[in-house]
Amino acid sequence: MNPYEITGMIVDDEFDGEEYVTAEFLHEHNTYSITFKKADLEVINAWVFNDGSSLPANLSEEMVGLIRDDVKNRIGLK
Repeated sequence: MNPYEITGMIVDDEFDGEEYVTAEFLHEHNTYSITFKKADLEVINAWVFNDGSSLPANLSEEMVGLIRDDVKNRIGLK
């Protein structure tokens, strides 16, 4: 069982000459957003939303890896 739940995902095709994937997810009662470059799933940014504001998220490498693998499967990358 995953320690998170992806609640939404946006694939931005050809935004500013690049393609990005943003996943919104719940983890430990917090809402997060993480954006990857679609080509190699490199992390572009990650945010945690709290009381109407957003702050840079401090996610573990393990958590980022789990989400990256999940996103990869959902968008059909090998």
